[in-house]
Amino acid sequence: MPGGPRVPGRPREGAGTGPVDPGEAERFVRMFHEEHPSAGPVRRRLRQVAAQIAEHGTYTHTAEELAFGARVAWRNSNRCIGRLYWRSLRVLDHRSVDTAEGVAVEAVNHLREATGSGRIRPTITVFAQDRPGRPGPRIWNEQLIRYAGYRGPDGSIVAGDGRNADFTATCARLGWAGGSGTDFDVLPLVVEARGKPPLLATVPGDAILEVPIEHPVHDWFADLGLRWHAVPAISSMCLEIGGVCYPCAPFNGWYMGTEIGARNLADEDRYNRLRVVADRLGLDTSSDRTLWKDHALVVLNIAVLHSFGRAGVTITDHHTEARRFMSHLEREERSGRICPADWSWIVPPLSGSLTPVFHRYYDDVRMLPAFVHHPRVSEYDG
Repeated sequence: MPGGPRVPGRPREGAGTGPVDPGEAERFVRMFHEEHPSAGPVRRRLRQVAAQIAEHGTYTHTAEELAFGARVAWRNSNRCIGRLYWRSLRVLDHRSVDTAEGVAVEAVNHLREATGSGRIRPTITVFAQDRPGRPGPRIWNEQLIRYAGYRGPDGSIVAGDGRNADFTATCARLGWAGGSGTDFDVLPLVVEARGKPPLLATVPGDAILEVPIEHPVHDWFADLGLRWHAVPAISSMCLEIGGVCYPCAPFNGWYMGTEIGARNLADEDRYNRLRVVADRLGLDTSSDRTLWKDHALVVLNIAVLHSFGRAGVTITDHHTEARRFMSHLEREERSGRICPADWSWIVPPLSGSLTPVFHRYYDDVRMLPAFVHHPRVSEYDG
């Protein structure tokens, strides 16, 4: 995912508010009816959509079309290995919500409902769509839950998640004073709507389930003070369905262990904890040839999987998820559909060659509906 949003500024003319392409609308409606033969005559629906576009420059999806479009967007997500259960995505339709306050409230409700006391449920909340001259709301955060990152006077990261240092500074400029300067301060939600100044909203503690990281063998691991949140809810992507953009549509699945253990806690520009783990293990870190990084990485990933399992929080390992993806791929091929996939994202960042997804190539094509990144253009004239 890309970094934090740009600083507020004057929007580019027509950003996200142009008329819908009738051809994209027609392609989606036909796709929906092909996969839902009981939906009724496609010609009648096409006439309705064409009339709405002619009059308003856009159209309104039915609840069934919205749910189908959101699920197919997950099915088409070429960077996601966990698509086997795309049909189970729970779709919360909040298209009537277009205020910053309303979005913040429902985003927090999303976290509560998706968390389910640890039994994570794939969920998407869809807010108001972009319309010509009237953009929908936007959440600036990359995910609904992200930890702050703090820089010292020399620009180096002194605490927290280095990935979020720029966004943390943006929050501070907007008035956030809640950070304590520790490693796991949850950032506020920054929500923009109706051309008004962005709203900063604190995520309440009861909506954030966190898992302390410990190891099944090494008692000292708990002393490292590591933890991670349970729900990876992406909030910076636009849901595109049939030419309509829903710029605010946070969605989540559950974590694969390597996302936390091999990236978030291990990457040098994130929490960079491999050397700390290696030192506590007594490994020889004098040379890369000792493979101390590899050893420490496996220990860290074991700790993540163990901790989530012990806490009763849904998580999967990369071997299991790779097999599931191959099952998904086979199902899609049997259905006569292309299964788009980006090899560099589908192959896990730990022991990739030990998984079946490593040993083949994929069709890396853009298919619609989809989750896409749009330029971060603020409607707020700061």
